[in-house]
Amino acid sequence: MSSKDVKIWIWVQNNRILKAISNKETGTLTIYDESDTIILRRTGLSPQHLKAFELIFTRYALNKISDHKEPFTYL
Repeated sequence: MSSKDVKIWIWVQNNRILKAISNKETGTLTIYDESDTIILRRTGLSPQHLKAFELIFTRYALNKISDHKEPFTYL
């Protein structure tokens, strides 16, 4: 996670750990399940669309992984 344009969000839904990765540079949002299987991928998103997704993630209190932490610290 060396790029500042990449953000990772994790949450638990229906006893499953889900992960969303947004990348402003490429304009993509990808959601994975606990097996790293892609559930949803949106491409061609504008920075405003990605900001809207981030606001939704914040509203539902999803955990954003800090740039200084390893992803497995939260699991």
